[in-house]
Amino acid sequence: MRPRPPVRGRGIFSGTGLIIAGMAATLAALAFPIWSYGDRPGTDVDVLNAQTVATQYGPMSALDQDFITKVRLAGLWELPAGRQAQQKGTTEAVRIAGQHLVEGHTFLDERVRNVASRLGLTLPDEPNEQQRGWLRELDAAQGVDYDRAFANILRLAHGRVFSVVAQVRASTQNSLVRDLADDANTTVLDHIKVLEATGYVDYGALARDLAAPSTPTAADSPAPPGFGANPGEMVPVTPAPAGSVSPTYTLPPAASGPPPS
Repeated sequence: MRPRPPVRGRGIFSGTGLIIAGMAATLAALAFPIWSYGDRPGTDVDVLNAQTVATQYGPMSALDQDFITKVRLAGLWELPAGRQAQQKGTTEAVRIAGQHLVEGHTFLDERVRNVASRLGLTLPDEPNEQQRGWLRELDAAQGVDYDRAFANILRLAHGRVFSVVAQVRASTQNSLVRDLADDANTTVLDHIKVLEATGYVDYGALARDLAAPSTPTAADSPAPPGFGANPGEMVPVTPAPAGSVSPTYTLPPAASGPPPS
């Protein structure tokens, strides 16, 4: 009995089918991480696209809005903290740092209220719960303990916001937000330097705190700012003078360690 001759084309079609199936599986594998990443809340794409609105100064993203709110919140607690340091600080360096906080956030608060008014955003009028907790901690501290708490709490807060300012400055499409980020960058960097000049900053603890994942509670993270029905009346301010620039300060001499008690 002669063997049956092979059916021509079966091997070819079978091989082609395997190739096509393999290519489809590869494409699916490549596409899945993109889809799954894009669907995750909190990714960079989400931050840039969510709640983006058109303004005459350029698109304003959710990140831009959150940044404006954070600038306002910073002033709401750092201004009283600075005034307190001018009174309770036991060294000239701590009192000078308090003066920088007052002058810097007085300037930034005027700027952010002006920007919010022009963009039609409402702003918070009191610190969030985390910031109120920091103020309570500073209220309770005395003497050198106060100096140390003031320098480290404020330095940690400024370190966290510094990266946010950089991200906004690098990515924003809104000219008002871009200018505000420039002013915030100058002011925050000045405050970082003047706090470090007190000699009380614990850099080891600071590095650990900044490296730790930040998981604020809902009370610590206010909702994104909203748009008022009448933006011109929501945030009444006197516009900053044309050509105004960020304030500059003379830093105290750098300290290698806390002053002797």
